[in-house]
Amino acid sequence: MDFRKIAQEVIRIEGAGVLKQLEHIGPEFEAACKIMLACKGRVVVIGLGKSGHVGSKIAATLASTGSPAFALHPTEAMHGDLGMVTSQDVILAISYSGKTAELLSLVPSIKHLGAKLISLTGDLKSPLARAADVSLCIAIDQEACPLGLAPTASTSATLVMGDALAIALLEARGFTKEQFALSHPGGNLGKRLLLKVSDFMHRGTEIPRVPPEATFSEALLEMTSKRLGVTTIIDQKDALLGVFTDGDVRRTLQKQNSDMHTPIAKLMNTTPKFVQPDDLASKAFDMMETYKITSLVVLDAERKICGIIHIHDLLQGGL
Repeated sequence: MDFRKIAQEVIRIEGAGVLKQLEHIGPEFEAACKIMLACKGRVVVIGLGKSGHVGSKIAATLASTGSPAFALHPTEAMHGDLGMVTSQDVILAISYSGKTAELLSLVPSIKHLGAKLISLTGDLKSPLARAADVSLCIAIDQEACPLGLAPTASTSATLVMGDALAIALLEARGFTKEQFALSHPGGNLGKRLLLKVSDFMHRGTEIPRVPPEATFSEALLEMTSKRLGVTTIIDQKDALLGVFTDGDVRRTLQKQNSDMHTPIAKLMNTTPKFVQPDDLASKAFDMMETYKITSLVVLDAERKICGIIHIHDLLQGGL
């Protein structure tokens, strides 16, 4: 048995089925997009069996790209869940044959509600296609299953047509990365686009700080007590004068003439990297990565110290 040859043939057939969908992008696709774009409710995706599984993915993609949607099982819909559907919704019904009895049984109720009906079917002459306000063709030439029974290429074609709808609507809505992040707050992208420096920074008494007249020894004690690998040097009005880091400590101690009583003002870095509270936390993380540092001072608009952000806080936060 040549498993690799079989796999390659499956991929070839399914790829051909997906590419065939290019032939089906016409006026009906535009009409479907306009109906879904004008929808004041939600897109309700209905399908049975494999079509239902694919429909759930399509609904999830629509919902995460700016088109509120959910999947509804047709059998459950027949027994009360149709109550979740309103006249403001659009029904996206999936049936490759266009003859699925459970979907056809719902059509009179959908029509009675006044919801728009869009079908995805491989047969534009089928009962479901004829009942729909707009019917999109997802016909393929053959299934990858050698028996011609298991939905394979047809489900891939359905999925790609659903993706085409979702992305067309995304672009029509001018959907942004920031909007995408709002529906993905737990994912890496959501965190990078939503979380700000102010969500992670150490404030108030947690900020290591010494006056410019403090000695090297006193600055070292402050750094040790606050455990952030840095201390700020500030004036009487909390304006930042400079910083002194773990790296500065090592470089100072390596000098033969190092003196623990040296004023920190003579040792500090007067041009430190900094961020502001409303900057994205991802910006702070990228700066730390670029400049190979572990802490950044956080300054307000008046260049006064308002926080310290450490790379460990960002890593623990999932960035």
